[in-house]
Amino acid sequence: MPEPGLVLVHGGHHDARCWEPTVAALARCAPDIPVVSVDLPGRGRSPGDLMEYSVDGCAEAVATQVEAAGLRTIVLVGHSAAGMVVPAAAERLGADRVRLMVFVAASVPPEGGTILDTLQGPWRPVAARAARRTSPIPAPPRIFAAATFCNGMTSVQKKFALDRLCPETPLLSVLPVSRAGMPADIPRTWVLTRKDRSLRPAHQRASIERLGGVEEVIEVDACHDVMISHPARLAEILRAQVERAAAPG
Repeated sequence: MPEPGLVLVHGGHHDARCWEPTVAALARCAPDIPVVSVDLPGRGRSPGDLMEYSVDGCAEAVATQVEAAGLRTIVLVGHSAAGMVVPAAAERLGADRVRLMVFVAASVPPEGGTILDTLQGPWRPVAARAARRTSPIPAPPRIFAAATFCNGMTSVQKKFALDRLCPETPLLSVLPVSRAGMPADIPRTWVLTRKDRSLRPAHQRASIERLGGVEEVIEVDACHDVMISHPARLAEILRAQVERAAAPG
């Protein structure tokens, strides 16, 4: 099997289906690259209780699905809140298997902090209220999600995105995150979405600083859900990252 493969990790209120347009574009531009779209616990094909949610549990789900796909080496890609999952998954899998990490419009908390510590704009009060819930958070209202995830999309793309929004754990924004065990030598790339209303460019640049070690920032004129709004562009970016990871030395 050609390697490394691509492993795509979704963010909050999403599941593996959000990657379908980009996976289809990858099948056209890079048909030899194996692709795994992960479902985190409590979503899609991955069992789990959204009220018993942890970063370690998410990392274990990523590792389990990588093993099931038979991938030895990978490029690990995380969107939005997966900015706290990808480092943990890289720690679990190790630098000999994770050849490169790609953060797509991601949120990276301070070391030992939470996503809530970083939020500004419309999502902060929403996340603060949601964290007090004693049951899973329903999918966000379509008008709110359209404004924050989908600005600039075609009507077909917007319907695709909104129809696939999922319930979420109220713990998502208040889980403390440590990257102390993340292998320091894994290269890191950031895809920065310039028209993002959910995680604005300034928020992303602050996350880049918190993460550290980002060698390449690729800017795209896209909304938060770039994997739906600009699948061909994102597929080309990811194809190039796989080629970079596969290059000798």
